[in-house]
Amino acid sequence: MPCPDLYRRVMATDLLVRPLSPADLPSVLDIERQGYSYPWSEAVFLDCFKDSYRLWAVCHGEFLAGYAVVAYMVDEAHLLNICTHPQVRGKGIGRQLLRHLLSAASREGMSKLLLEVRASNEAAIGLYEVEGFREIGRRPGYYPAASGREDARVMALGLGR
Repeated sequence: MPCPDLYRRVMATDLLVRPLSPADLPSVLDIERQGYSYPWSEAVFLDCFKDSYRLWAVCHGEFLAGYAVVAYMVDEAHLLNICTHPQVRGKGIGRQLLRHLLSAASREGMSKLLLEVRASNEAAIGLYEVEGFREIGRRPGYYPAASGREDARVMALGLGR
């Protein structure tokens, strides 16, 4: 488990983005459970270790600060999950990870990146909008919520092949 003092010192420039490995799953699951009311299970993550997926870890030294899971389908990338440790949110780590996966998808010939985001997740929506994403639709009742279901905003960004 990472040291809380380390998280106070993390800066986006001190980070390395690398492929996520199954050995990272204990840290990923810890972050996932802290970040989401309805977290993915270990089985869901394990199912993503396939050729058509890209899984990324963002690290500060040996400590995992966040991760992302992207599915590649023909010429489109679909961001399925991105999360940073609660103690490092607001430090640019999610933005760096997002930019990395966008760059990787573009290099691999993807024409656009799609994602769903909870309609209530203003911080994430703000990040995506600043990075150039635009809403292209909604999915009613897409996410489970304490009071039933919550809509998702579907957002997309062209990767300018």
